[in-house]
Amino acid sequence: MPQLALFNTLKREKQIFEPLDPNHVRLYACGPTVYNYAHIGNARMAVVFDLLTRVLKTLYPKVTYVSNITDVDDKIMQASKDTGEPIDAITRKYETIYNDDMAALGCDKPDIQPRATEHIGDMIALIEALIERGHAYDADGHVLFNVPSFENYGGLSGRSRDEQVAGARVEVASYKKDAADFVLWKPSNDDEPGWDSPWGRGRPGWHIECSAMSEKHLGLPFDIHGGGADLKFPHHENEIAQSCCAHGESDLAAFANVWVHNGFVTVEGEKMSKSLGNVTLVHDLVGKYPGEALRLTLLSAQYRQPLDWSVEKIQQNKKQLDRFYARLDEMKDMDATPDAVPESITAALCDDLNTPQALAEMNALLKEENSPELKSKLLAAGRVLNVLQKDPAAWLGFGGDNQDSDIQALLDERTAAKAEKNFARADEIRDELAAQGIEIVDTPEGPKWRKAN
Repeated sequence: MPQLALFNTLKREKQIFEPLDPNHVRLYACGPTVYNYAHIGNARMAVVFDLLTRVLKTLYPKVTYVSNITDVDDKIMQASKDTGEPIDAITRKYETIYNDDMAALGCDKPDIQPRATEHIGDMIALIEALIERGHAYDADGHVLFNVPSFENYGGLSGRSRDEQVAGARVEVASYKKDAADFVLWKPSNDDEPGWDSPWGRGRPGWHIECSAMSEKHLGLPFDIHGGGADLKFPHHENEIAQSCCAHGESDLAAFANVWVHNGFVTVEGEKMSKSLGNVTLVHDLVGKYPGEALRLTLLSAQYRQPLDWSVEKIQQNKKQLDRFYARLDEMKDMDATPDAVPESITAALCDDLNTPQALAEMNALLKEENSPELKSKLLAAGRVLNVLQKDPAAWLGFGGDNQDSDIQALLDERTAAKAEKNFARADEIRDELAAQGIEIVDTPEGPKWRKAN
């Protein structure tokens, strides 16, 4: 069996992945806060972990992938105030949109997608364990994690004490024992969502939810945890501290064995920001471009590297898919079963999900002659990457409602003109069809037409 190597953020090196239980691999990725549309950075995480799950499923008999929904958060409360919509209506609306948009990018829904609001009891129990072990304290209606109580805090990000305080983005409050301490539970006003707890009516802090839900659904320790690089600190650092301390562990791997983080996405060379007006929403993109072209664009850079998003890149990846689909269309009458993924592509994906190399290996396949074997290789490679899943003729725009007798008559006339070496007339016909938004595609089976992109 091929060996999967992953860059483990916790160890700061690429390592051969060794599952805790070879019969059941368990992984968790931090999912969306559902108060608005997901942007392309959110989508990169979803696509990367969808691909990782697919690769793991080719190697191991059982894989459980958990990714949460954050449906209690101050941003959600603000969205409710701004729109007048009930919080439940907002969170269910954007949860559905998120799942639909990710499905358009070829992402399967996680095996388990827990909601934070359905795990409040698990969070309270975890907080109680932290208080009992001396790692958390109740102050002024809040419960806070005491960062200095865990000597290995900072082990994931490698941040110094000063960097921890500067980067934690936590409120400076008089009731804190230490400036770096972060909230596990906070009080709720009457007009805010809240739950009864030993510390009064309130709601959880953001970090505690993933600790509670990952343990609930995967047990501890589990194999892989991750998300976007922006979550490494403080979110993932805090998760480790909470989970290890609640169970009296000092080894950071006692929570999750391997940590995987995908790189940032920029847009046309700029960081995404509201002030620049370049926040790129998946919901808008899937209405303009084929989902497979968007997925391939997200996979065009190795997942740990920065990805610069642009319309040009989408168009390049659409053309690359066109080439694959054109070959599959040429082989449409050949019987082929997508059996084993070609070794070269498996090797690339097992090398820390090296998708650029995997795509280069797929392109190299196009040098082969058409055959059932080639068709099988392309389909198998497409299956693990979750591209090439459409009907080739439909993808290329052939067939279907494109059967037009007038256009076909012009195509036949053009073919005859070329046979008579009347290339001027042949070019006139091409230009005439182009003016109607029709593109002629010359194939081994003769000319076909489709609506121009």
